[in-house]
Amino acid sequence: MCLIAFSLDQSGRFPLVVAANRDEFFRRPTAPMDWWTTESGHQVLSGRDLQSGGTWLAVSPEGRVTAVTNFREGTHQAAQASRGELPLRALRESQSQLQESLANTAARYTGFNLVSLDDTAGWYFSNREANSGRTIHRGMYGLSNHLLQTPWPKLIRLRESVDRTVKSARGSAGDLHRDLVQLLQDTTPAPDQMLPDTGVDLDTERFLSSPFIIGAEYGTRATTVISVSHAGEVHVTEQSWAPEGRPEGYREFHWQR
Repeated sequence: MCLIAFSLDQSGRFPLVVAANRDEFFRRPTAPMDWWTTESGHQVLSGRDLQSGGTWLAVSPEGRVTAVTNFREGTHQAAQASRGELPLRALRESQSQLQESLANTAARYTGFNLVSLDDTAGWYFSNREANSGRTIHRGMYGLSNHLLQTPWPKLIRLRESVDRTVKSARGSAGDLHRDLVQLLQDTTPAPDQMLPDTGVDLDTERFLSSPFIIGAEYGTRATTVISVSHAGEVHVTEQSWAPEGRPEGYREFHWQR
């Protein structure tokens, strides 16, 4: 997962909205979003990484959303544990329990950002931040492959457009999701003078600088939108993408929590 914008209590109709693109190599085996039972016996709605296990984004029956992004550092290091287990742990463990555990074992993972969100508040943890583990209050947030709210151009573009769309939403959840999916398909690259320096070459920085990435071997593979209404209606949609940005499959889930 490489780009997430989320709104906490910025709309009276939709107190929680999450809009996300997952960027990955197309050769990495993946199961599409669906309900499944974890090894701990919990029901979860998510896609599944069939290579290392776990997931990048998960939704509980109660409408809690958890997601992980990697921290782009330009180098590769071996990890003792897969980051894909973190969203699942965040759904089954208490915040205090997980924070204490991660504070003691963060070095087992390569760089990551983890968010856990519901319709009243959220929590964020990164093993690349000095004071890891903090509560997120009402507001509009963006997360990519650096720390929360790091002002990368694509993060700013998506965060601002999602903020306007959520605050002005007057239609159904379906209307909101369609509008957000269009925003997530933004292929506008950032100007060179605004590109971050994350340890990769300039051409790669350019390639990764748009909210939606189109490529033959690597690119945006899933666009996911989650909304929780004030009445407790949870609506989840996910569009999958094939190489070169071709639509591949669409899934939709909605329930009353």
